[in-house]
Amino acid sequence: MFNAEKPSLEELPTSQQLIRSTVIAAASAAAILVTVVLPAEYNIDPTGIGGALGLAEMGEIKQQLAEEAEADRLMALEEQEQSSLMNDIFGLFVGAAHAQDSTATEAATDWRDEITFTLAPGKTAEWKLVMEEGQTAEYVMLVEGGRVNFDLHGHGSGQSETYEKGRGSTGDEGQITAGFAGEHGWFWRNRDSSDVTVTVRVRGEYAEFKDAS
Repeated sequence: MFNAEKPSLEELPTSQQLIRSTVIAAASAAAILVTVVLPAEYNIDPTGIGGALGLAEMGEIKQQLAEEAEADRLMALEEQEQSSLMNDIFGLFVGAAHAQDSTATEAATDWRDEITFTLAPGKTAEWKLVMEEGQTAEYVMLVEGGRVNFDLHGHGSGQSETYEKGRGSTGDEGQITAGFAGEHGWFWRNRDSSDVTVTVRVRGEYAEFKDAS
């Protein structure tokens, strides 16, 4: 059996060296937290580095999905306490009536762009308007065959903003005024058990209406 040689006092790190190593490690951890972890996980970007690296948008999406999941959980509990079946049937009738009314109202109106797509259960889509700061666009959203969750938001120029959130929506209309240059538009998710068709019409001040999925 061999005994390991004990290090001499001269070979051991001094207290000053240990403190310096601890400070460097703590500073490195703090830097990683601020520049990488906070933007990517929580959409908190005090330095702007996360936005430059694309981490802030990742954090924004994660936060949106987390908020959406929690909202869906609360909605499910509320619907169970009430009459879930009656609410679903009522929502379908209201959605159909709203779609027919909106279609008739907007038929004679000129819209610059129109898109229509179908979401299978659990599927998502994302469309964005490319806008400059101060520009305004009008929109109408029609939902047929069920309901959707949506998040109307914008991001760009190192900034992000949420304009509106919808849960169990059968349609919406309004306008977007860009607070900064970037992409402004919708993220949808079909939480129903059947296919849902979404139509969006837009007009106003923007460069492009594009699929950002």
